[in-house]
Amino acid sequence: MPRVFSGIQPSGSLHVGNYLGAVRQWARTQHQDALYCVVDLHALTLDIDPADLRRRTIDTAIGLIASGLDPDVCTLFLQSHVPEHTELSWLLECTASYGELRRMTQFKEKGAGQESVRASLLTYPVLMAADILLYDTSLVPVGDDQRQHLELARDLAIRFNGRYGETFVVPEAQVPAVGSRVMDLQEPGRKMSKSAGSDLGRISITDPPEEISRKVRRAVTDTEGTVRYDPADKPGVSNLLELLAAVSGERPEVLARRYTTYSALKKDVADGLVELLAPLRARVRELSRDPGEVAAILEKGAARARALAEPTLSRARAAVGLTPR
Repeated sequence: MPRVFSGIQPSGSLHVGNYLGAVRQWARTQHQDALYCVVDLHALTLDIDPADLRRRTIDTAIGLIASGLDPDVCTLFLQSHVPEHTELSWLLECTASYGELRRMTQFKEKGAGQESVRASLLTYPVLMAADILLYDTSLVPVGDDQRQHLELARDLAIRFNGRYGETFVVPEAQVPAVGSRVMDLQEPGRKMSKSAGSDLGRISITDPPEEISRKVRRAVTDTEGTVRYDPADKPGVSNLLELLAAVSGERPEVLARRYTTYSALKKDVADGLVELLAPLRARVRELSRDPGEVAAILEKGAARARALAEPTLSRARAAVGLTPR
């Protein structure tokens, strides 16, 4: 059975982009020997208040459980609770080149030309590769914007194997067909994200029904007035159709033929999201009232992850010539 691994930044409460673009797919594939991780170490590449990081990490973990990840089925844990991630990252940093890391999109956009930028912004893609390779991962659920990181993981695995002998499984991408890239409701040219300027652009899985309806009603469309699926020329309308497609399971091109007005489309999108998210919101409330249960789930997941990670790390240590412990 192929092993699946994916990680998510500790951004706090999940939004619809997280859920439809990734986490719902994780829940569907969690029976495939799956590991899912809140990558709290990656958050340290940027300034973040320590108390805020702790809160966001737990809120993200709660969101994952509420979204259907069953800790008795999959392995759910925090990255920082499994120290093998950082040790393998160092071995892979000694395999990666500065040239390939400085070409990574995140570093070029956020750090290039800045002397004060944190070194971790340059090297964190190697830690991401370690996250994947540590578990003999076969499949990595990714969106199109994450392919570059997976390609680096593949390149490092192939290079390490060629240099030191077969050590790592070379992973493949697993891309969902619908809802893989949910766009901002106010800026449909960019991905829905917590870093966006306006809260109106994103819908949290904990938003109450009236807030979901308000945000969808105010979603940016265009002045043409025709419902047509055309991501290039009609990004706002197309984003709404893709949201409805992700909720209903139908194709956005087919859904577009049913609507003659934007208001009718927005109403159905809002109604669909309200219905979809209702049980998630209820489960978040339940879990938030019992932090001990969440802590126990994460502790159990970390122990399981370490048991899987240790043999791979030992194999990599031996391959590069480190003395056995």
